[in-house]
Amino acid sequence: MKTTVDYITKLTNTPSPTGFTRKIMDYVQAEIQSFGYDVTRTNKGGLMVSVKGKDDSKHRIVTAHLDTLGAMVRAIKPDGRLKLALVGGFVYNAIEGENCTVHVAKNGREISGTILIHQTSVHVYRDAGTAERTQDNMEIRLDEKVTTAEETRALGIEVGDFISFDPRVVVTESGFIKSRHLDDKVSAAILIELLKTYKEENVQLPHTTHFYFSAFEEVGHGANSSLPAQAVEYLAVDMGAMGDDQATDEYTVSICVKDGSGPYHYELRQHMVALCQANDIPYKLDIYPYYGSDASAAMRAGAEVKHALLGAGIESSHSYERTHTDSVQATERLVDAYLKSPVID
Repeated sequence: MKTTVDYITKLTNTPSPTGFTRKIMDYVQAEIQSFGYDVTRTNKGGLMVSVKGKDDSKHRIVTAHLDTLGAMVRAIKPDGRLKLALVGGFVYNAIEGENCTVHVAKNGREISGTILIHQTSVHVYRDAGTAERTQDNMEIRLDEKVTTAEETRALGIEVGDFISFDPRVVVTESGFIKSRHLDDKVSAAILIELLKTYKEENVQLPHTTHFYFSAFEEVGHGANSSLPAQAVEYLAVDMGAMGDDQATDEYTVSICVKDGSGPYHYELRQHMVALCQANDIPYKLDIYPYYGSDASAAMRAGAEVKHALLGAGIESSHSYERTHTDSVQATERLVDAYLKSPVID
């Protein structure tokens, strides 16, 4: 697992809010090309790695997304602080107190700051603890000597500049991985590691397989285009959601049976279950009620494929997330077993 965890650390430490993914795509493309693969950049900014299998008539697509939650500059306030516009589906309290970076489009600077509610000090504001966290009162305190909008603009900052959040990656001795953006950089790390292993071990997969690293999943239309006509199965490797009434945990692979888009393909889901049982891979079946994936986006776009979704169990999704290497390993083993199995009828 060491290499996969190393990839998780590298990926989570590379800023990539949806719409601002060139840097991470450049890194992943260079890494995969170093293994000896050809990599294609899609018009939307994703990466496609097509690996020819023994059977080139029935293809598979397996996806992970490299875009993450983030924000953009919504407005520059009279006191020089910034208002935010959220990128992706999360709530303001999930980022309150987080350090961040403003990526300045005008001059390429990276300016650090902290995301705070305006009424931060309990010594000054009676409603510091009770005020609703909204776009109107959340702001970025820049680590620059600015007290006016003009001084902030002099730094080059303008509306539309992207904002990334400090991931704060920690890998504990007990095997836990804590970080922002484990959704979905755990899955991307798994796919990179499998590509590396298949090349080193000269593995030929039973079917031509397209490894698709998407760039717009967090806003709902990630890997829903550039799909090969020969594709018959589509697996999204994403995250398993944890919480009340959820079966998913941090130590097994989570196989999604239904999310906000509806049920996933029953026979393909059962194929995943059979692979887990045959290979002693610990797993849980689960429903993610407020969730969508690259696979569900592809189905809405009209893809004629059997679709499935699975991933490592992620605690506190879309906040400061956590998983365990046991779950990462179970997920990697299941994806590997699936890619080495025949397509289902």
